Amino acid sequence: MNLFKYTCSKHFKDYPCSHRQWKHSGHCRFVHGYSRSFIVFFVAKELDDYGFVVDFSSLSPLEEKIRAQFDHTFLVNQDDPLLMEWKSLHDRGALDLRIMRNVGMEASAELVWEWSNSLLHSRDSGRSCCWRVDARENEINTASFECLPDWFKGAL
Repeated sequence: MNLFKYTCSKHFKDYPCSHRQWKHSGHCRFVHGYSRSFIVFFVAKELDDYGFVVDFSSLSPLEEKIRAQFDHTFLVNQDDPLLMEWKSLHDRGALDLRIMRNVGMEASAELVWEWSNSLLHSRDSGRSCCWRVDARENEINTASFECLPDWFKGAL
């Protein structure tokens, strides 16, 4: 049974980027890429004045963050032993580097969850939140991050 009264989701799709998981013993240690997509799920205690959980047209700051992070960029873990080489290639204009704690899809879903909740909490004063993000690297592989922010939990 769903405890949420009002929910909705927004799909942000087609952000081609590349990355590598340098610690992986298999082929994921090599540079490779996907066109990432994110489905962001929202919940609200009550609808806004327009009858929305979240006004989709108000999510452009979130979309801009997603685009800046994942659109035609190269993602690398902050502990990658080749980090200095990646930085050099970035400085020389060969790639658009983004350094992350973890470039995996699970961590990417968590990052988008954090951005979503930062936007909603500052704007809606806790009326709505993001409770789940699905991060897709292609049509067959999806990772999710699901959590209610502490500031929203007491409202349910």
